[in-house]
Amino acid sequence: MFTGIVEELGSVAGRDGGKLRINASLVLDDVQLGASIAVNGCCLTVVDWGGDDHDAACEKPAWWTADVTEETYARTALGSLHTGDPVNLERPVRLQDRLGGHLVQGHVDGVGEIVRGAPDLHVRVRDRDLLRYVVTKGSITVDGVSLTVVDVLDDGFTVAVIPHTAEVTTLGHKDAGDLVNLEVDVTAKYVERLLAWKES
Repeated sequence: MFTGIVEELGSVAGRDGGKLRINASLVLDDVQLGASIAVNGCCLTVVDWGGDDHDAACEKPAWWTADVTEETYARTALGSLHTGDPVNLERPVRLQDRLGGHLVQGHVDGVGEIVRGAPDLHVRVRDRDLLRYVVTKGSITVDGVSLTVVDVLDDGFTVAVIPHTAEVTTLGHKDAGDLVNLEVDVTAKYVERLLAWKES
């Protein structure tokens, strides 16, 4: 479980088949094998990590690797990443942490396309069925960033991105045509399921 409050702006170190390597530092402070880290809102599992390749004496981890299945690449925007691209990174929330955003699972519901970049971010939703879960002033996660919906449109939604968020996340680097991962508020999905169950 995550909060949608990005801890670090990392970068893609490379991709070798199903192995995705990410440059990072802060999120590796307490890294363990099998730990979860959200990359642009997609929960991935740490399978390897290491120090700076150019500094053998460096003991602090500088990168980590995750196994990413073809299914994950197909259902998220991770497949459109290139070496050097910035990525939003977040470790799972701990029970004693403040919940600064909203409850985020790290399970991407769909892919969106940027129509207009920050600060007045406009995202077109590829799977329009997702729009039933998007409400004005409700929460949505865009590339792992917890945001509040300003307007719901026929084909997507808008959110206001404050300068700080644009600076410390990938949202300040996104342009028209760029793809983003979307996760709707899970509460809406549970409510829909419960109502459908009651009516059946």
